[in-house]
Amino acid sequence: MTMKIRTRYAPSPTGRMHVGNLRSALYEFLIAKHEGGDFMLRIEDTDQERYVEGATEIIYRTLEKTGLIHDEGPDKDGGYGPYVQSERIKTGIYMKYAEELIEKGEAYYCFCDKERLASLKTEVVEGKEISIYDKHCLSLSREEVEANLAAGKPFVIRQNNPAEGSTTFHDELYGDITVENAELDDMILIKSDGFPTYNFANVVDDHTMNITHVVRGNEYLSSSPKYARLYDAFGWEAPKYVHLPLVTDENHKKLAKRGGSESFEGLLEQGFLTEAIVNFIALLGWSPEDNREIFSLDELIKEFDYHRISKSPAVFDMVKLRWMNGEYIKAMDFDTFCEMAEPFLKKALTKELDLRKIAAMVKTRIEVFPDIVEMVDFFEALPAYDISMYTHKKMKTNAASSLEVLQEVLPLLEAQEDYSNDALYETLTKYVAEKGCKNGYVMWPIRTAVSGKQTTPAGATEIMEVLGKEASLERIRRGIEMLREG
Repeated sequence: MTMKIRTRYAPSPTGRMHVGNLRSALYEFLIAKHEGGDFMLRIEDTDQERYVEGATEIIYRTLEKTGLIHDEGPDKDGGYGPYVQSERIKTGIYMKYAEELIEKGEAYYCFCDKERLASLKTEVVEGKEISIYDKHCLSLSREEVEANLAAGKPFVIRQNNPAEGSTTFHDELYGDITVENAELDDMILIKSDGFPTYNFANVVDDHTMNITHVVRGNEYLSSSPKYARLYDAFGWEAPKYVHLPLVTDENHKKLAKRGGSESFEGLLEQGFLTEAIVNFIALLGWSPEDNREIFSLDELIKEFDYHRISKSPAVFDMVKLRWMNGEYIKAMDFDTFCEMAEPFLKKALTKELDLRKIAAMVKTRIEVFPDIVEMVDFFEALPAYDISMYTHKKMKTNAASSLEVLQEVLPLLEAQEDYSNDALYETLTKYVAEKGCKNGYVMWPIRTAVSGKQTTPAGATEIMEVLGKEASLERIRRGIEMLREG
């Protein structure tokens, strides 16, 4: 019988949820749900210095909004709790397993003080200078260790890694990775405050919680052989590891944790829809068999095969996210759209105007909701514009032809009672037919006069319908005046 798939998302409460972390959570969720497994939330709060007040609430809120509903966690006991690391420490679980490793000779107490550690030789690993511990305390006799402990001397517990041979670690995407043991430092498992290090707690928690698949960023690949050694030392079966490619910005630099676009809440504030963000993040490193791009969460669950995750860095392409968000807005139910667009429409417009009509104009033209403001502000007040806008090569218009058209249509529009789009269109196309010109030759100058903008979310007659008779005529007269003064 195959084991039920169990994945976990184990964030540290250090602030807003970074896009990279949300992607890990999403992939963990999809791996579990694709196989009908369980997705668990575990809070790793042992790094007290980085803890941010309210950050745990952000984690819950983000998972709930994105639909990544956990089956187990601090608020849903599934029999594997506690699910918060600081509460797990109180059960003594980490010390118990560290002592088991000491018994097996796979770990040892280290009593070296700061001065001695500072004097050790250093090596540069991946651009960082790290001191290599020289196994000094490994040679202490049992009596010396017990005397130090009895005297209350501060200590850490270190992993005892061999200096000879090599260790092989398997990743689901990268295959086997072999590292010379001489390169493995004797990493600390239990810190001097009694707290486990992130690496040690992870291994103990994943094993005791029956986790089958672990997804994380490939920056952890280098420390993975140490994990493999811990699993071997305990005689445990390691979970399957899936290391994800880096998420970079458009300049192929690591996506920073500052700025607004790198966190889920930052993207919401910029007017992106949750569904579009989730869809976009799913494709940061994973691709479906066909070249489809739009997926609901249910469709992702069905399609997601983690073997199709790429090893090359994924670019966070803002242009693509905006496009995708626009597709979601287009597909949105109109009433829902109106409700979400309303604050942005009201930000731009204070006059009594038909907001639903304006909403209908912009729905297929915006990519994010804040785009609305600049697109509709001309309804509120005619912006200052240059008469060069009346000249349009394709429409064959210029200042003189535009002046002539506006002067000729003005009395027709003054006589017009019905200012609905259809009625206005009928009047103007009749004029076009009589004049024997193309539609654009007449509509371009009118649209320019009533909007003062190069691009508008609707045509001349739709704009006039919203503005109403008085405002439309006033703007056309202003256009005539400007063209006369030319």
